[in-house]
Amino acid sequence: MRLHDLVDGDEQVFSPARIAGALRTTKAEIAETLGLSRDALSRSARIRATKTQTRLREMVEILHRVENYTGAPPLVAYAWFRSEALPGFAGLTPDQLVRQGEANLVHAHLDRIMAGGYA
Repeated sequence: MRLHDLVDGDEQVFSPARIAGALRTTKAEIAETLGLSRDALSRSARIRATKTQTRLREMVEILHRVENYTGAPPLVAYAWFRSEALPGFAGLTPDQLVRQGEANLVHAHLDRIMAGGYA
């Protein structure tokens, strides 16, 4: 999954349809995963909203890092994002942390692992 393939045109807006296609899922499931309404990923004005674009960007950046580090396909990275309880974060998963506006904590966790440390 290449980041630039997930952006629509010159506007540099993450495309929910392209992301859903890359992850072989639906826009509705991605909306649920990110704590957004279905409208947020289907109505043009809502897709461009800061909150929507921020959550999409954070998820895609995290998935991209996991993919590059592990060599796992996008589907595996997405499954990890949705289901892996992270040690030290009260059992929260990466998607839950992103919903809470704490994507930086997921990046810090990945930094530790990639530096050879323990989670």
